[in-house]
Amino acid sequence: MKIEIYSDVVCPWCYLGQARFRKAVEEFPGEVEVVWRPFQLDPSAPEDKGAGLADEVLAHKFGGADKVKAAHSRLRALTAEEGLPYEPEKSHHINSRAAHRVIWLAGELGVQDAVVARLFRAHHAEGRDLNDPETLAELAAESGVPAERTLALLASDEGVAEVDAQIDGARELGVSGVPFFLFEGKWAVSGGQPTEVFTKALQEVASRL
Repeated sequence: MKIEIYSDVVCPWCYLGQARFRKAVEEFPGEVEVVWRPFQLDPSAPEDKGAGLADEVLAHKFGGADKVKAAHSRLRALTAEEGLPYEPEKSHHINSRAAHRVIWLAGELGVQDAVVARLFRAHHAEGRDLNDPETLAELAAESGVPAERTLALLASDEGVAEVDAQIDGARELGVSGVPFFLFEGKWAVSGGQPTEVFTKALQEVASRL
């Protein structure tokens, strides 16, 4: 069964949803192929490292620091239930395009799932700056992508056309929010749903194949 997951590394619901989805897959007896697809919540975000923390931008966008704090509290409780570290106050305001290119490269090398998980944790729990090529190279290397390969990618235009095409493809599919889980190109689950929802979806799609 092939499942394409449209997500953005800066999205906390994607961070939560991927953990819940992983649990469902671990309990599923069938063969599952996961492909990660790019989506950008804020394509206009700065691409320079050291661009600052995300909370300042979120407060301006969502109507104040109190609302951001409340959202953090909600997500902190949910991520704790899944055993996920979560320190959103440390998260940087980044443009996720470079991270998506690294994820694309990881897919070409067969280690995409591991790289995605590492980048999620780095952004949402460790306060790592994913606008920094050296940081991306270090994190990807921990998951099987040679650091020099990542640095060469980011110093070139490699992967740009592929990532842009996939982002356009998401738009054509009507994906307007993430995470978005597309099963066999036909059936979808939207949002960071409870593990039980993913379990049911896996079973239902398997019964139709």
